[in-house]
Amino acid sequence: MSMPFYASAEQIMRDRSDYARKNVARGRGVIALKVADGVLFVAENVSGTLRKLSEIYDRIGFAAAGRYNEYENLRVAGVRYAELIGYSNSRRDVSSRAVANAYAQTLGSIFTQEQKPYEVEICVAEVGSRAEDDQLYRNTYDGSIYDEPDFAVMGGQADAIATTMRANYRADMELGEAIRAAVRALAESGVDQPRELTGAQLEVAMLDRNRAKRAFRRISGDALDALLQAPPSEAAADESSEPASDEATPSDEAAPSDEAAPSDEATDESTEQSGDDGGS
Repeated sequence: MSMPFYASAEQIMRDRSDYARKNVARGRGVIALKVADGVLFVAENVSGTLRKLSEIYDRIGFAAAGRYNEYENLRVAGVRYAELIGYSNSRRDVSSRAVANAYAQTLGSIFTQEQKPYEVEICVAEVGSRAEDDQLYRNTYDGSIYDEPDFAVMGGQADAIATTMRANYRADMELGEAIRAAVRALAESGVDQPRELTGAQLEVAMLDRNRAKRAFRRISGDALDALLQAPPSEAAADESSEPASDEATPSDEAAPSDEAAPSDEATDESTEQSGDDGGS
């Protein structure tokens, strides 16, 4: 008679956690951060159709990292859940906290009851009428939920990206400055040589506080390329530093050219003297 396979609950949970964490870390990074005009999402995504960023409800956004088909199912479920609350009660009753709690219950049930957990990490954000009312929640594969005060990082190299963001983050950052800071964190973290991420490699969206009803909007194309460029103040500072190096170059080259001049004159004089001697 064969002995049945046995593993402790602690070992099973640890194995599932390691499995999900490793697979989420293989994905590209996603950053959600609070800025002056709302909540900004920046994701490294080379696909133009498989979205990591989306809208859940009027003033609620969604960002995710990990396995696409799994977090897409969660996104659709979140949209249906929000629409049901809005239809049954009022649109004002739909909140990011309710959606994030629903995601936490779903992910927790899958993690404990299913053989394979979801390989996802998601963020639910809501923009308020004031900066103090903005909310940012991060859900992990095991059903845990975190209330992030400033920004949330998901996907590969999350710790390194968070360290870089923490050094450059400010709550009152303007849109362009925030996008450049997030892109810099994605490009420099976890690699030996910093990369250069272009607009074609990024997916950027925002919950805009200044929009009346539907706050979610995407930023792409020429608008994104313009925001990725350095501001005029920084460009002017770079240009003002260049003439100093150019002025130093002529002074360094002046000494060799002045020393070489007498030798050329001596050569000309010797040539003329030899010509006179040959003529005589």
